[in-house]
Amino acid sequence: MSTIFKKIIDGELPCFLIHEDKNFMAFLDVNPLVDGHTLIIPKMEVDYIFDLDDDLLAAMMIFAKKVSNMLKQTFDCKKIGVAVVGLEIAHAHIHLLPINSIHDMNFEKEKKSFNPDYLKNVLDRILN
Repeated sequence: MSTIFKKIIDGELPCFLIHEDKNFMAFLDVNPLVDGHTLIIPKMEVDYIFDLDDDLLAAMMIFAKKVSNMLKQTFDCKKIGVAVVGLEIAHAHIHLLPINSIHDMNFEKEKKSFNPDYLKNVLDRILN
């Protein structure tokens, strides 16, 4: 069964793409915990992040570091939080969140819903 991330990789579903290379994609979470909540995914279909081979896992973290620098320059935050939960979608992914407190990374709180115009504006801020 194809996940929503596979459909994004294959171009069947749109996303608010921040950065991409041959192995990974970074795009805005459409139901974020905070403004700028970004997902990093491998283009390879792997459910569990620690099933990635060591080189690909290391490359994914380096890719995430590049994206986190873009987020840090865009948002007024103390740090970019990093989380791997892996229960929501059966495709390995990393959450990057601009944070000012630990509570910004509470995955049990209600997620925000933004319209596409708002997300496009956030994306434009990150890319410019």
